[in-house]
Amino acid sequence: MTSVVDRFLKYVSIDTQSDETSETCPSTMKQKDLGAALVEEMLQMGITDARMDENGYVYGTVPGDPSLPTIGLIAHMDTSPDASGCDVKAKIVEYNGGDVLLNEEKDIWLREKDYESLKNHHGKHLIVTDGTTLLGADNKAGVAEIMACAERLLTTRMGHATLKIGFTPDEEVGRGADLFDIPGFGADYAYTVDGGAIGEMEYENFNAAGAKVIVHGLNIHPGAAKNKMVNSQLIAMEFNSLLPAAQRPEHTTGYEGFIMLMAMNGEVEKSSLVYIIRDHDMEKFQQKKAVMEAAAAFINAKYGEGTLELHIKDSYFNMKKCIEPCMYVVERAMKAMEAVGMTPKTVPIRGGTDGARLSYEGLPCPNLCTGGENYHGRFEYIPVEDMEKCVDMLVALMTGL
Repeated sequence: MTSVVDRFLKYVSIDTQSDETSETCPSTMKQKDLGAALVEEMLQMGITDARMDENGYVYGTVPGDPSLPTIGLIAHMDTSPDASGCDVKAKIVEYNGGDVLLNEEKDIWLREKDYESLKNHHGKHLIVTDGTTLLGADNKAGVAEIMACAERLLTTRMGHATLKIGFTPDEEVGRGADLFDIPGFGADYAYTVDGGAIGEMEYENFNAAGAKVIVHGLNIHPGAAKNKMVNSQLIAMEFNSLLPAAQRPEHTTGYEGFIMLMAMNGEVEKSSLVYIIRDHDMEKFQQKKAVMEAAAAFINAKYGEGTLELHIKDSYFNMKKCIEPCMYVVERAMKAMEAVGMTPKTVPIRGGTDGARLSYEGLPCPNLCTGGENYHGRFEYIPVEDMEKCVDMLVALMTGL
């Protein structure tokens, strides 16, 4: 059998960064490179229906006991646009405490004071990068763990439920579930394997929306600008100042939501701001959108109607209300974790997963841990031992042990 680590190191060598500005599916064709490799591996291990559709979604089945529920395991192939996923130089280091030197030439360190999760991993072997790219454990760790689980089920011939495998593109840009074929997938319920630290399980996520602000100004030669120039950049700054500072992500945790300025671009004539809006509580989520609308109305009342355009679009919603009627899905996962020595911990996702959308569309889909830490950045890492433990958990989930 191919180890989960070897699979993971192969997958992170394939650049699959998604692109939120693209309107194609997948948003980047290079995601299909990994998809094709996964289909080939599945066929080689005996998954005869392995396939990738025209949109880059990969599916396959490991047949099991037809008297048991059919269970899906889902992970996404793309990596975050927040940091480069090209030419990832992954390496394994034995961690015995302190700071980790990632790149001697550039003096890049993974420091324990900055990333306190390191204290939980003394004595383990960490897969890290050279500090110039992300690692891609989000979510190629989940992909590798599902593949390793499938191979073990096929080679050890344990009694198990039928496994439906699904690998999606474009989760990181909020479109991973858009064209997922739920009827064709054929699972009674599923799990995304897209979480973080060992033992974590999630069935509550943010309600999410995106907002784009466009501000229109008037450019006049600065020598003749008095009482005439309207600088859109200053109005954009004023709009942002009207939003509650305490509701920025750097001031929130747990169930607290936020409004985050993601990008800004401007000239005197025209400026734009891009935000994300997040909250677990639907009422508070709607309040955050209302705050932005009130700020926009204030600006237009002050500077003239049409000065500022605000466009808000919902992305996904909290899956909690979809999971609560079928908590046996959560209970099965908790038993699998306990069976392999994990201590289950349910935590709210301060983000979203494909499972949120899928749950709303009728496929209950909580989120399971992969073991990864520090996603979306250059200091991402994952312990080898935790990846192996997650494979054990998935096998226990499928066998009911």
